Amino acid sequence: MKTKFWTAFASIEQLDSTFIQRLYNYFGDIETAFNSTLNDLKQIEGLSVKKAENFINKKKGVNPDQTLDFILNKGIKILTFDDEKYPYMLRQIPNPPMTLFYKGDLFSCNLERTVAFVGSRRASFAGKEGVNKIISDLRNTDICIVSGLAAGIDSQAHRSAVENNLKTIGVIASGFDYIYPSTSKDLYEKIENGAGAVVTEYYPTFEPIKFRFPQRNRIVTGLSYGTVVGEAAIKSGALISANLTLEQGRELMCIPGAINNVNMEGVYKLLKDGATMVTKGEDILNALSWEIEGVQPPERNEQIPQKYLGIYNIISVEPKGFDEIQSETGMETDELLINLTEMELHGLIKQVDGDRYTKL
Repeated sequence: MKTKFWTAFASIEQLDSTFIQRLYNYFGDIETAFNSTLNDLKQIEGLSVKKAENFINKKKGVNPDQTLDFILNKGIKILTFDDEKYPYMLRQIPNPPMTLFYKGDLFSCNLERTVAFVGSRRASFAGKEGVNKIISDLRNTDICIVSGLAAGIDSQAHRSAVENNLKTIGVIASGFDYIYPSTSKDLYEKIENGAGAVVTEYYPTFEPIKFRFPQRNRIVTGLSYGTVVGEAAIKSGALISANLTLEQGRELMCIPGAINNVNMEGVYKLLKDGATMVTKGEDILNALSWEIEGVQPPERNEQIPQKYLGIYNIISVEPKGFDEIQSETGMETDELLINLTEMELHGLIKQVDGDRYTKL
């Protein structure tokens, strides 16, 4: 069984995927690569002697059987680079992960219909609603939403996918011993328990260290046929993902937003440089030349009852607080509270950011 040698390589924290791939390509067999000697490695043209010596020293304390058992005992599944099921799109990038660890059902996701959503961790309400609108346009299709399970745009993309009956893949920047951010625990569980898969290239004990996040980004974009940028400041991880998308030869798309939002500066730079503008789900299909039946913006079939119309129109453009709504409608407190509660129950509005309300 060769898998244990892949997990043995993955357990050595100081190795990167390019080093492992180089050895695998040279020896043509992962077991031979792992058991190679320093003299063997010195025969590989251009390989750093320092890196070779580091590997020889580090692997002395590694037992391949134990690394495999450690992972399997945690209920973690394994997909290796030599497996025919390894995702085609990910295999095409310059430095694909050699081993993928995952929880959930990766192959319930249509890996030929993958779209990444990336953006600011400190996303605005409008930015998150924009992502939600576009993903809801794709509801009930076989499109799979890929993102990084971070706060902000990432988590909104995953949640919107789950709510709209879409599969989703979350790519994390640590091993499975860590949930980062901790506020996403429920999202991890939803994805692992039927909504898709949580994926990482990192051995379970590896921490979510800063440099691993941009490394993670290449997998998010690498799994996907195109990437949609929600919000992104000029210097941000989302801009790194945008550049990776272009380097990988994939389609880059952006959601426009308010020009006075600093998180839109990066988005408008990308749009000026030629990224495709996305304002509805259909734009993604057109950009990727996908033909999927039944994709159309959600429509509200029912009429808004007259007694709610005044409130509904007030919050139709942007969320409004209770006091603002009361000031504009002139309603008494009790009457307004009853109307707002009934409108929530009817699915016309929802409460956000404390006492603010937005339409659905």
